[in-house]
Amino acid sequence: MRHDPASIFLYRPVNQQELDLIAAAGWTAFPLRRPEQSVFYPVLNETYAAEIAHGWNAPAAGVGYVLRFAIDADYANTFPVQNVGGQDYDELWVPAEELAEFNSYIVGQIEVVGVFKAD
Repeated sequence: MRHDPASIFLYRPVNQQELDLIAAAGWTAFPLRRPEQSVFYPVLNETYAAEIAHGWNAPAAGVGYVLRFAIDADYANTFPVQNVGGQDYDELWVPAEELAEFNSYIVGQIEVVGVFKAD
């Protein structure tokens, strides 16, 4: 993937169902959240995303994927970084009602960079 210097990489752990929706959108957008999901939370590093995909998505759904995507850096910086535990557990919390706008700032395509199957 070409990387524009004015963009940053973010990561998203997903299950098969969410991956299928992203593929159906041409690998350029994340699906809108369900009513009970008030926040979309991409993570700031691949290692943390892999932990979630391996430890949560794979056991719960049979397979977990790590996605990487570039997003306009200035836009991403409008969301404060939320630390949810350890030193490397940083996420952006995007309100669900802003996800369509967030998707419009994705640069290029969303790509799969990791796959974890249930043990």
